[in-house]
Amino acid sequence: MQDVDSYSLREECGVVGAFSRSKKDVSRKIYRALTALQHRGQDSCGMATFNGKNIILHRDLGLVTEVFKRHDMQKLEGHLSIGHVRYPTIGAGGPQDAQPFLLKSHQGEIALAHNGNIANYGAMRDSLEKHGYKFSSTCDADLILAEFVECLKLKKNYFDAISLLMDELDGSYSVCAITQKGELIVFRDPNAIRPLCWGDDGDTILFASESPALDINKIPLKGDILPGEALIITSDKIEKKIVVKKISNRHCIFEYVYFSRPDSIEQGKLVYNVRMEAGRRLAHAAPAKADIVVAVPDTSRPAAQGYSEESGIPLVEGLIKNRYVGRTFIMPSQKDRMEAVRLKLNVIRDLVRGKDVVLIDDSVVRGTTSGPIITLLKDAGAKKIHMRIACPPVISPCFYGVDLPTFNELVAANKTVEQIRAHIRADSLAFLSIEDLVGSIGIDKKKLCLGCLTGVYPTKIGAKLAKLIKNKGTPDSIRIWEEKIL
Repeated sequence: MQDVDSYSLREECGVVGAFSRSKKDVSRKIYRALTALQHRGQDSCGMATFNGKNIILHRDLGLVTEVFKRHDMQKLEGHLSIGHVRYPTIGAGGPQDAQPFLLKSHQGEIALAHNGNIANYGAMRDSLEKHGYKFSSTCDADLILAEFVECLKLKKNYFDAISLLMDELDGSYSVCAITQKGELIVFRDPNAIRPLCWGDDGDTILFASESPALDINKIPLKGDILPGEALIITSDKIEKKIVVKKISNRHCIFEYVYFSRPDSIEQGKLVYNVRMEAGRRLAHAAPAKADIVVAVPDTSRPAAQGYSEESGIPLVEGLIKNRYVGRTFIMPSQKDRMEAVRLKLNVIRDLVRGKDVVLIDDSVVRGTTSGPIITLLKDAGAKKIHMRIACPPVISPCFYGVDLPTFNELVAANKTVEQIRAHIRADSLAFLSIEDLVGSIGIDKKKLCLGCLTGVYPTKIGAKLAKLIKNKGTPDSIRIWEEKIL
């Protein structure tokens, strides 16, 4: 059976780390930050805190409010802490895969969490296992921590060890780690694919996947961790260094399209404004004769507003999302998908009856939920549905943290726009162009990862995996980066 949410893009993970110079408790700041990042992963969460002597770890399956109870938070008090919310792009996603991970090294205990995906995971895991390492999970954060500990055995300081680690890893990773020595270690992959920002209120320095994690703690945003940058934070100093020679800004395009909250600031760009501009450009490039604009809730709302303002067609709340349904497991038939959509969405019939509708969505990935949503609107009396997508067609897999492992599952990799239109039964269909999406973001195209839209990847292993899948194929259930092939 499949989860209804598996037919759309899966959320990323979210990572956070905090250090109090005056040694005040930061565990509640981590808790608040994780609630602000909950949208990035709902399968599991965890926290690791240094209490002055030891690292205390608590993690489990479930939401932040379910995993951390009052007695848990009392045990997790400390001035140095990291936290994580997870959706699995590597591993089975059981309790053993929840982050952070804790490992004893020759320098004491180290706990680590990350957001991203290691593209050469299978090969690296195989190498470590051959050298006698026994993994406790199938999560790539476990692998990063194990390899980091190995690098520390070979190098005299953290910066040299992280440099060696980055030479070994291929993929995306924004990492927060703490040590039993009372240090917070933070680093970001040489392409800066996954986001990682930081803020400082004079006492607490906080790192997080998105800026709302800072906002909720009233910590001013200071900027983003640079590509290939590593930071070592202690009570008396902050050391930072670019630890690799070859760096490149290649930020994930889907952070702006879908994953990040609209109130997030990514690389100096407010995500809400990016999505609004995408909607405006979409209205200009793909106009439609219609009575109303309706957003597929929730991430497409800013784009729908932009489309409405540019086109002059009024925006109405035609679809209401039930936020309390939770996960719905279904068989992958059209009838069952329709049932799942009806559980999650309801149409305000009086607003759509007899109307020609411009339906705005942030993306079409597998093409399996758009059809049921269109049917839902037409059953409610809508006359025509002009579907407009505030993102280009997704034509290639992702190996950097978005759970899109094969070409077979991507509708745009196998059908033309007209074929997709017929497949979802829209009266018309148009996608935003890559040029307009890049223009909406306002960042140089060369500084974005567009792999899923173009098939051009920022790392060597990513390119090799895509070529291998295209030439030989792979079952839909296989995540090729977990295979011991490279």
